[in-house]
Amino acid sequence: MIELKNVSFSYQGQEHDGLHDIKLKIADGECILFCGRSGCGKTTITRLINGLIPHFYMGELTGFATVDGQNIGDLPMYKIAEKVGSVFQNPRTQFFNVDTDSEIAFGIENEAIPSQELAVRVDETVSELHIEKLRGRNIFELSGGEKQKIAFASVHAMKPDIYLLDEPSSNLDMIAIHELQDNLQLIKEQGKTVLIAEHRLYYLMNVVDRIVYLEQGHIAGVFTSAEFQKLSDMERKAMGLRAIDLRSEKPKDSSFVTSVPVLSIENVSLYYKKQRILENINLTAALGEVIAVVGNNGAGKTTFSRALCGLHKECDGVFLWNGKVLEPKQRLKLSYMVMQDVNYELFAESVESEVSFGIKNPDKRFVEQSLTELGLTPFRDRHPNTLSGGQKQRVAVAVSMVCNKELLVFDEPTSGLDYDSMIQVADLIRKLSDDGKIVFVVTHDYEFVCSTCSRVLHFEEGKMTDDMFVTLGNLSKLKELFDVSRERNGD
Repeated sequence: MIELKNVSFSYQGQEHDGLHDIKLKIADGECILFCGRSGCGKTTITRLINGLIPHFYMGELTGFATVDGQNIGDLPMYKIAEKVGSVFQNPRTQFFNVDTDSEIAFGIENEAIPSQELAVRVDETVSELHIEKLRGRNIFELSGGEKQKIAFASVHAMKPDIYLLDEPSSNLDMIAIHELQDNLQLIKEQGKTVLIAEHRLYYLMNVVDRIVYLEQGHIAGVFTSAEFQKLSDMERKAMGLRAIDLRSEKPKDSSFVTSVPVLSIENVSLYYKKQRILENINLTAALGEVIAVVGNNGAGKTTFSRALCGLHKECDGVFLWNGKVLEPKQRLKLSYMVMQDVNYELFAESVESEVSFGIKNPDKRFVEQSLTELGLTPFRDRHPNTLSGGQKQRVAVAVSMVCNKELLVFDEPTSGLDYDSMIQVADLIRKLSDDGKIVFVVTHDYEFVCSTCSRVLHFEEGKMTDDMFVTLGNLSKLKELFDVSRERNGD
């Protein structure tokens, strides 16, 4: 059993964040979902249970967390790791090897498992999780979703009694989310205790036993799955929570008045280490368009985005702007990219400084407006690295607003965002569209696409053919691309 006894915690130097008087009991074998707005305390609860608080994160802690009657704070980390396995929101932070097989084996190697048993355990893990295609791969060449699968596999190989997963679906495509759903059912059937901090809720409704809703560090409600699903859409959205059934989601506005194209991509093929990733890409885009770029993990979406911005140079074909060829350096000047891992592009010592960092003569009124519209004003003096994942994502989006480039690319901009933040980002992208910017959005987020985009560009098996452009008006085809039409909620 896991028990949180009158736990309050505030991070060092952050009096208003953290947890306040948390009381919660979790039985062995239960599957619990922690949900709420970004910064509500979901991740902090997981850090209490896996020992990162108080062993790694400093702050003021009262009360205590116990596992099987033992105070987590009194146990050394290696003892906690025998019981509790964690999959973090950013899997890159928990890798210790350069190849996938070694990473899967890393945890059990540290448990001094004999080599023969270790090999068997790795084989069993790969087979149970159906990740044979990821064996023998270089970790640095995996997509974000593939890294997430390896992180889960490395924990699964250790066979802990308790699994902690922080935003496990944030970088996964629809197929991979269904596979994650199956994996959660698998470990639940094995009698494991599963704790999930998550914003995307739809795939968990028939997996979790209870939903713990947090608000500003307090437990504001505890629901059974059945009770939670009875909440109306209005009630759920007022709580800052996202959709629980994607099949009911429809595009807000499927119309777009096409103007004269200014961006043309002709016969472009992309390579990585001389291997062809994508071939024969031909498309045009007009001012004000918001184009979703979709496809399974590893389909080449991020590589395409980097090439579009002049960051990836291994390519054939031409990029044109108003009929003039754009070389990579010219594309760099024209564009701005919000990366999938925003930690790579946070440099300043405060959120306010970050929003205008490296921008010549930024419009201070626009900086202030962007901070306000993205709900970042309360954090303006905070260091960006002290923010939650969703808050960091909003900071990167704010930078894209202020830099005033003509071509903007967002790689998974809603990763780790709650409903309120997703709507804020959607509103700002629509504002960029109204200002005549061309926006490409790499995403697996069907709910966000319905709120924001005018067309969908689909990559599959390294190719883009004429029918790979889908308008939002073609709802059946759109749902098919996102695997929504056969979404599995236990039926």
